[in-house]
Amino acid sequence: MPLPSHPLATTALFVLTAVMEILGCYLPYLWLRGKAGAWVLLPAALALAAFVALLALHPTASGRVYAAYGGVYVATAIVWLWLVDGVRPTPWDLTGSAVALAGMLIIVWGWRQQG
Repeated sequence: MPLPSHPLATTALFVLTAVMEILGCYLPYLWLRGKAGAWVLLPAALALAAFVALLALHPTASGRVYAAYGGVYVATAIVWLWLVDGVRPTPWDLTGSAVALAGMLIIVWGWRQQG
């Protein structure tokens, strides 16, 4: 299934991908910390499988997809820090996220220009 061509669709797909990866790692983290039962490992595995499937939807070289995705992952992790962990992001967190997102936009713009 090809990726929609609109940049906002690309960004939304990257955000969903990041949420699946973070969720897939966060649930086992809770289990290892004794804050959740072993049952969370099943939804964690499903989230990580969804993460891989979502990354495969992009119609460009995998390395380019991973590089662009990395910027969105950084920003999504900072939002997770705030909403799930209850820790308010610092100006440094926000600046780093903005720089990472700018890098993602440059990469995505470049691959879209190549057609």
